[in-house]
Amino acid sequence: MTHLSRRIVAAAMIAWLGTPALAQADSLEGADVLLCSSVKVTRCPASADCETSLPWELNIPQFLHIDLAKGEMSTTQASGEARATAVQSSIREEGMIVLQGVDNGRAFSFMIMEESGLMSVAVARDGVTVSVFGACTPVK
Repeated sequence: MTHLSRRIVAAAMIAWLGTPALAQADSLEGADVLLCSSVKVTRCPASADCETSLPWELNIPQFLHIDLAKGEMSTTQASGEARATAVQSSIREEGMIVLQGVDNGRAFSFMIMEESGLMSVAVARDGVTVSVFGACTPVK
């Protein structure tokens, strides 16, 4: 996918996330395999101002495959990368899926709403935090 195509897809996702039709999104209840898309990223270094960017501008995968049953997440094959990590903690409660772990010096925490598929992610490493907003859908 070209840089321009990625921007168009991201703009469409941002527009979609802001629409009332979001209530009609696929439910994640009972799903064990998810495909999640990163839409908006904010990076905050301790020594500078925060910056908001598109995911690929900060080397964050556009799409992420999450297998809750296996406790792992990975980039999609189309990304051309072979990034994968284990999820150390996976909890489903009160309509949320919460995933946490540590990988390569980074602590991560995902909160995914089962009803809407909306995703909020926090990643922290020494001197830097990153927040990611996106959406997930079940893989059937």
